[in-house]
Amino acid sequence: MSQLRADRLSFVEAIGQSIANVSPTLTPAIAVAVVVATAGTASWLVYVLATIALVVVGYNIGKLAGKISAAGSFFIYISRGLNPAAGMLAGWAMLAAYVFTAMALTAATALFVQSLVTALIPALVIPNYALFFGISVLVYLFAVRDIRFSSRLGLGLEVISVAIIALVCFLSWKAHGFALDAKQNHLVGANLGAIAQSIVFGIFSYVGFESAATLGQETRNPKTVIPRAVILTPLLAGAVFIVTTYLITQGFSDDTAKLGASTGPLADIVPGKSAFLTILVYIGAMVSCFACALASINSFSRILFSLGRYQFVHKTMGNIHAKHQTPHYAVAIGVLLNFVVCAIFWRHSNTDLLGWFGTIASFGFIVVYFLCSVAAPALLRKTGEATPMVYTMGVVGCVLMVLALAGSVYPIPAAPLIYFPYGFAAYMLVGVVWFLILKRREPQILLSIEQDLEGVLLGAK
Repeated sequence: MSQLRADRLSFVEAIGQSIANVSPTLTPAIAVAVVVATAGTASWLVYVLATIALVVVGYNIGKLAGKISAAGSFFIYISRGLNPAAGMLAGWAMLAAYVFTAMALTAATALFVQSLVTALIPALVIPNYALFFGISVLVYLFAVRDIRFSSRLGLGLEVISVAIIALVCFLSWKAHGFALDAKQNHLVGANLGAIAQSIVFGIFSYVGFESAATLGQETRNPKTVIPRAVILTPLLAGAVFIVTTYLITQGFSDDTAKLGASTGPLADIVPGKSAFLTILVYIGAMVSCFACALASINSFSRILFSLGRYQFVHKTMGNIHAKHQTPHYAVAIGVLLNFVVCAIFWRHSNTDLLGWFGTIASFGFIVVYFLCSVAAPALLRKTGEATPMVYTMGVVGCVLMVLALAGSVYPIPAAPLIYFPYGFAAYMLVGVVWFLILKRREPQILLSIEQDLEGVLLGAK
C-alpha cells in the first residue's frame, strides 16, 4: 500500500488533531509556571501577544492550505511558494519541532503520572525512564492505527481535561470573590525584557495548531477545512491560555516566585485542597499531555513520510502500513527518538525537560512559521491572487517571528537556555549540508520534486 487513506477526516477530526497537538491543558497545568517564572504578572499579556502572532501566522498558513493539500504539507507549501531547497529545510526544521514537542509532552505526561501515583500510593516512586518507555510504547500503538481514531481520541481527551481545568479555575476565582486582580491589570513588577524572553516559550503553548495541515491528503475538502482549523485553533487556545493564566496567577495571590517554582499549579490552587479534585486535575493533565505527544508523533511521521517519498531521507520512510494505511516506519523512528532522548536525561526534573525540549521545539516552529509567511504571498502572486491584505499579513507574520526569535537571545538568558539557539542552528546546518550533498549526487530527485510541485499547484486550482 503506497498511499495514505484519503478523505478520512471531517472538520471536527481535523481540528481535533490541531487541538490535541496544542494541548490546551498543558499551559494551565504546568507550562504557565515556566512563563510566570520569567514574565511575572505580565504572563497573561505574553499570551495575548502570542495569540495575535499565531492568528496572523494561521492566516498565512490558511492561504497556502487553500491552494495545496498534501501529506506533510509544510514541505510542499514552502517548496511551491519559494523553492524545493527552502521546502526541504522547512521539513527538516519541522521534524525537530514535532519530535521535541513529543519529548516535552512525554516528560509532562510522566510528571503527572507520578503526581497521580504519589497522590494514591505515596510510597511508590516510578523511575522516569520506565515512565518514558511506557508512554512511548502507548504512543506507538495508537499512532500506528487509523489516524481517524487518533484524532478522535485526542479531541475527546482534551474536552475532558479542559472541563476539569475550567472547574478548578472557576472555584479559585469564586474563592477570590470573582474580583479582578489589580497587580496583573497594572503589570506590577513586570518589564519589557522579561516579556520578550517569555514569548518563545509562550509560542510553544500554541505550537501544533497548524498540524491539521499535515493531514491534507487524509482530510475531506481540505482546502476549506484546513484553513478554518488553523485559524480557529489559536483563537480558541489563546482564549483558554489568557483566562487560565490570569486566574491561576490570582490563585497564587500574585506570588509569582511561588507559582514559578510549582510543579502542579492547578493542584496548588484547588480550593480546600480537595483530594478528589486534585486527583481529577492530575488525570486531566496526564491524558491531555499524552494526547499532545500522540498528535506530535502523528505530525512528525507525516513530515518524515513526505520527505521519504521524495528521498530527502531514506525511501523506507515513505512506506505505508498495509492494514492501517499509516506511515508506520516514520512513526517508529519518531517514537524511538522520543524515548532515547528522554531516557538520556531521566535524572533531570520533568519540569526542566518540559522547558528545555519545548524551547528547542519552538525554534523549529518559528522558522517554519516565518517561511510560511514568506511563501503565502509568493505563491498567491504566482497564481495572480495576491491582495494588499495577503502581502500585509505576510510581512506582519515575518516581523513577529523575527521578534520572537530575537527575544530568545537578547536579553541573554541563563544557561542552558543560552545554548539552545546555537544548537538548533547547528542542526539546521546539518540539513543544509545534506541537501547540498543530495543536490550534487542525485540532482534528478530535485527535478522530480519540481515536476511534482507543478502538478500539485495545477491540481489545486
